[in-house]
Amino acid sequence: MARLVIAVLLAFTCVSAAAQDAPAPSASTPASTSGASPNPSVTHGGQAEPIAAPAKAETVPLIVPKGTALQVALSDEVRVQKVGQPIHGRIVEPVYAFDRLVVPVGSDVNGQITEIEPISAGKRTLDALDANFTPAHKISVQFSELVLANGEHIPIRTVVTPGSGEPIRFITAADENHKSVKDAAAQKAKEAKEQAKAEWNTAMQQVKQPRKMHKIERYAIAQLPVHPQYVDAGTVYFAELQDPLSFGTEPLSPEVAASVGTAPPPASFVHARLVTSLSSATSHNGDEVEAVIARPLFDDGRLIYPQGTLLKGTVLQARPAGYMSRSGQLRIVFHDVVLQDGVASKIQASLEGVQGASAQNLVLDAEGGAKANPPKTRFLTTTISVGLGAASFLGDTFGDTGPRAAGGATGFKLVGIVIGLTVHSTALGMAMGALGATRSVYTNFIARGRDVVFPKNTAMQIGVGIREERPAKPVGASSKR
Repeated sequence: MARLVIAVLLAFTCVSAAAQDAPAPSASTPASTSGASPNPSVTHGGQAEPIAAPAKAETVPLIVPKGTALQVALSDEVRVQKVGQPIHGRIVEPVYAFDRLVVPVGSDVNGQITEIEPISAGKRTLDALDANFTPAHKISVQFSELVLANGEHIPIRTVVTPGSGEPIRFITAADENHKSVKDAAAQKAKEAKEQAKAEWNTAMQQVKQPRKMHKIERYAIAQLPVHPQYVDAGTVYFAELQDPLSFGTEPLSPEVAASVGTAPPPASFVHARLVTSLSSATSHNGDEVEAVIARPLFDDGRLIYPQGTLLKGTVLQARPAGYMSRSGQLRIVFHDVVLQDGVASKIQASLEGVQGASAQNLVLDAEGGAKANPPKTRFLTTTISVGLGAASFLGDTFGDTGPRAAGGATGFKLVGIVIGLTVHSTALGMAMGALGATRSVYTNFIARGRDVVFPKNTAMQIGVGIREERPAKPVGASSKR
């Protein structure tokens, strides 16, 4: 009996001790109905370790960085009157952040004239001698507000870069085969160049560019001794942002992260913005060139190069303009691509399209070399000047006053005409006529030609993997092989 009592007491004691050692259920952790532990763990070497929580999804900030240039074309003709005068333009090159379009073509931009520079006494005197008493002032502008398609008004601070403020056209490289296309890659390259040019022309349709009759009217007004100053609609300005623009964030999937930086397919084209200003007059062979990819490059939906990817290149040939109207020539090539994380890789790329001021008459050969052609009107203007000069040698054939005035008109307009009408000297009229004809011949055929100028922020279309790298040859040389 004593043994039985002792056994019961021992059993009761063991049960009580086990109940005291068991942890009480937490109020914040519900008990599992399946019998599994509320804090699952993995056992390694007999010790329990908690399972790691799922990694937080990565995101990419959609930021247009400081220094990005907005390409703005004036939407209406502006008659220059005063500082502070409002101006209005539209975006003609789309703006991207990483892989997202954030500022589409056609977005409105508002600004104002910030400075009207005075005319120097020397220039004013020379223009007065040429019967121009209202020479054109150099003006500075600034854009201060961006208006998106959804009506959102975004204040911006910008600085207009040198070299802008001119009518601009988009030039594509000449095709090596004009009659036929050899293969699918060449056909794709040709279509891409045509598309880039069509996109630019479509963007410029957003503004009221002057028609031919309007241009003739404005030219006639500009010939008057006193005339107003206008800035044509379609004039393009490169407005650099002084503060970044943020458009939120977007998730970065592992698939996108893995595709960035992979090799682009053959006959790919990237749209880039020139970081290094170039000129055939000041650049030298071997100078470094940098450009930033302005639009992301995709391959069947896969992101290859996001916006902001850096392209590095070299000036292969730079020849300044020379006398006898010899035009300047410039050839560049890009050979490295650098991602935003600093990873660099080699590429083979060539210039296939570029913006150029209309006055430069730029052409690109099949190898991407740029050349500034002489103006097409030089033969016409020289013929007119020589004809007026020859009229001064007619003497009294058509009366005395007419030939003398015609001869004087080819020299300084105002002085020449007045002297031709008032001084009864056929010899003087002949001298003035010869002076005018000589000036025209010298300006159009003997003086220095035009240089190739690519200002900072010039938009370029760069072909990647289009052709094998070949030694440079003079710009304008035949591309037949």
